[in-house]
Amino acid sequence: MKLSVFFLSGALVVSGVAAAVAHGGATGIVKERMDAMGAMGKVMKSLSAMMRGETEYDASAVRNGAEILQSHSGEALTKQFPEGSIEVPSEAKPEIWSNWEEFSSISGQLELFATALGEAADNGLSKPAAGGTMMGQGTMMGDPSHMQDPELLAQMPVQGLFNMTAQTCSACHTKFRIEKK
Repeated sequence: MKLSVFFLSGALVVSGVAAAVAHGGATGIVKERMDAMGAMGKVMKSLSAMMRGETEYDASAVRNGAEILQSHSGEALTKQFPEGSIEVPSEAKPEIWSNWEEFSSISGQLELFATALGEAADNGLSKPAAGGTMMGQGTMMGDPSHMQDPELLAQMPVQGLFNMTAQTCSACHTKFRIEKK
């Protein structure tokens, strides 16, 4: 699990850098959503360093970052994608609109996990257990019904919620974002 955080974190950092370069010429709603995605990318990069132990853990920074993620997710995110807004330099795939239900669901998942991440900030980082796994991560992951309960999610270690948030971002990018060449 720890190794997947490193790879996913690296992918998010590369995505953030690529997004910053790609914003040239964007206007209107496309620029607004690219700016929102850039803000979320910066948060994920900052929190990723904290989760990997490269920077000191700061519960306040986790709460603030989670608030930024939450403010750009759920309905706030879906509103950034009016039908057909894929003019260059947009990185949105047309599949967003042909599979709107899944896109909306992922946006809602992101909001749920970002909210729980902020609420769990005071939980701090868990210590690796014997065998290198993070304590507390496996307990809820096996039962999907817990994945929708914000109160139970907020009891998880911060790394688990960060990983779930990052995986949600990655799933959306894989399905609905044009890959840079």
